[in-house]
Amino acid sequence: MQVSSLNEVKIYSLSCGKSLPEWLSDRKKRALQKKDVDVRRRIELIQDFEMPTVCTTIKVSKDGQYILATGTYKPRVRCYDTYQLSLKFERCLDSEVVTFEILSDDYSKIVFLHNDRYIEFHSQSGFYYKTRIPKFGRDFSYHYPSCDLYFVGASSEVYRLNLEQGRYLNPLQTDAAENNVCDINSVHGLFATGTIEGRVECWDPRTRNRVGLLDCALNSVTADSEINSLPTISALKFNGALTMAVGTTTGQVLLYDLRSDKPLLVKDHQYGLPIKSVHFQDSLDLILSADSRIVKMWNKNSGKIFTSLEPEHDLNDVCLYPNSGMLLTANETPKMGIYYIPVLGPAPRWCSFLDNLTEELEENPESTVYDDYKFVTKKDLENLGLTHLIGSPFLRAYMHGFFMDIRLYHKVKLMVNPFAYEEYRKDKIRQKIEETRAQRVQLKKLPKVNKELALKLIEEEEEKQKSTWKKKVKSLPNILTDDRFKVMFENPDFQVDEESEEFRLLNPLVSKISEKRKKKLRLLEQQELREKVMYSLSVRICYCFFNVMFSL
Repeated sequence: MQVSSLNEVKIYSLSCGKSLPEWLSDRKKRALQKKDVDVRRRIELIQDFEMPTVCTTIKVSKDGQYILATGTYKPRVRCYDTYQLSLKFERCLDSEVVTFEILSDDYSKIVFLHNDRYIEFHSQSGFYYKTRIPKFGRDFSYHYPSCDLYFVGASSEVYRLNLEQGRYLNPLQTDAAENNVCDINSVHGLFATGTIEGRVECWDPRTRNRVGLLDCALNSVTADSEINSLPTISALKFNGALTMAVGTTTGQVLLYDLRSDKPLLVKDHQYGLPIKSVHFQDSLDLILSADSRIVKMWNKNSGKIFTSLEPEHDLNDVCLYPNSGMLLTANETPKMGIYYIPVLGPAPRWCSFLDNLTEELEENPESTVYDDYKFVTKKDLENLGLTHLIGSPFLRAYMHGFFMDIRLYHKVKLMVNPFAYEEYRKDKIRQKIEETRAQRVQLKKLPKVNKELALKLIEEEEEKQKSTWKKKVKSLPNILTDDRFKVMFENPDFQVDEESEEFRLLNPLVSKISEKRKKKLRLLEQQELREKVMYSLSVRICYCFFNVMFSL
């Protein structure tokens, strides 16, 4: 288990650690756990929760008992039973899956959209039926009241397949050249499709007419965003009756109220990568938006970042387990990610022990140290010429800048700054001069204000230290070292005027001790002036000497 924290929000990665081969015996597995710390600390929440090569999509059934995931290679679908914490079944497919939808509460009715234009229906027993659509599909949605499947893809038409009648209906003709994503509002049944031109078209399934058009490409361009291409729609999600979130290929997420054509909020990921998925978390008013690099969780009212999750490998899909704080990810790696965020909600019923485990870990917090990383801002990257690394694994976004490897930073800095050795040589000379200066005899430095009073206090302190009864008498604090009286020796307004009437009344006779003190003060000032002159000469001599030494 790996723990990370951002904005004081703990994120527990339950899928990190090494995988043990299936062919190992129990005895060898126990031996590995004794030797390897990573194997011993790993948590295998669901057995064999991985794909042979890559996982592309992941979803949870409506009853929360089954987790279905598709991947390659070979193309397949795997179903995991959370009550048994193991793999329930695996089915291989003829071609790769673009996306799929679970129509029933469990895994008994599944529809797969393949990348070769085929639509495949599976029942509880296995493969049931296969049909084809005219153009390559990219996404589809299911309209429960009419039992219609709406397919969008590399065409201006939205194909409708009625599952009750078992035939295609008249398609919806959009104004777009191609459609990327679609979604259906579960409250009033509004169908929305995101086009390649950066627009969202809303249709009424009852009348099959378009009822609204949103130009998201124009609204996604803000003063802070840097856009090099036309933003197209890559993600679409409804929440409730009036809220809709739209993700673009340039890394912006737009939050809309369906009663207005202007976005309520525009959130930029600052990576320039297409938004893969958008999810709503209603209990905390959060939106989870994910691109291939990071999952950001932010407040839908203010846009303020709540926390973020940055896995080691690129993301393909994100699924939020309903009514819990668990997050499932499909990555460009065999292992599928499982993350638990206690702030978002409790652990699911089938892994309720996670709450107790995380509470024990919070009792013994460990501090995170970034000794091997250097924090740089965007301006520093521009000076080093490393802006092209933004979004790559070499830079990890954090707050207003990035973390990068300290070795890479020093290497690039030496290449960019050819005079780095000159600066290093000057720093070494300065250090040597400071060392020689520290070895010299240090004079008593008097303050600028009330020098005579300070000298009097120093003499009294020396007399106390020389006295024999100092061990018996408790010494009082010195005024010179007391912060309460430091203004008296810094502010000229507190300078003692010996020519004033008040001073003469308090000190009617000027003793010989005060005259000696004044004479000593003048000698100290002259000695201090000589020391400054000698110090300036020694600095010049040392600088010339070390300059010659370093040049040799």
